Amino acid sequence: MSNQHYVSLDRHKYKKSFSLTRDTRIHVHKLLKTYKTHLLGDHHVEDRGQQFKDLPPLSTDFNSWLQLTDWERLHAAFWDMRAYWNILEEKKWQLEREEREQQAIPTTLPESIKNIQLDLRDLMSQVSSQMSYMKASWVTPASTTVRTPLKPETNSKTVWDSRVEGYIILRNLDLYLTKLARDFLLLASKTHF
Repeated sequence: MSNQHYVSLDRHKYKKSFSLTRDTRIHVHKLLKTYKTHLLGDHHVEDRGQQFKDLPPLSTDFNSWLQLTDWERLHAAFWDMRAYWNILEEKKWQLEREEREQQAIPTTLPESIKNIQLDLRDLMSQVSSQMSYMKASWVTPASTTVRTPLKPETNSKTVWDSRVEGYIILRNLDLYLTKLARDFLLLASKTHF
C-alpha cells in the first residue's frame, strides 16, 4: 500500500475518534446538567475551584505534547479514559447505594452513568484499534472493568460531599473530552503533512 493510503486511513481513524469523543462529550454535558439539577438543586451550579486529585490531568504542556509520538498520545488517552471509566463505576455504585439507603425514588442517574461508560468503552476500543494499527505489538487489555477505589471511604464524608465529588468528576470529564476532541482534530490535520 502507498504511504498516501496510510495517511488517508490515519486521517479517517482520527476523524472517527473525534466524532466518538464529541458524541460522548454531548452525553456527558447533558448528564452533568441533570446531575446538578437532581443532586445539587440547580443546573446553573458552577464551581471551578474544587478539584479532585484522582482524576487524569486536564492540561498538557503543548511543547511536551508535540514531542510525543502519535502512539504515545493515543496510549495516554486510552489510560485516561480507562481511569474515568473506573471512577464512574465507583460513582455509579455510590449513587445506587445512596438511593437504597435513603429509600429514595430511583433516578436515571446510575443508568445514565452506565451509558457514558459504554460511550467511553467504544472510544477506548477505537483508540486501541488505532494503536494496534500503528504498533502490531499493542494488545488491548482484557478488561476495562478493573475497579480502583476513588479514595478510602471515611466516616466524615457526607452525602453532600459525595454529590459534589460526582459533579467534579462529570465536570472534569466534560472538560477532558473537549481537550481530547481537540487533540484528535490536531492529529487528523497533522496527517496532511
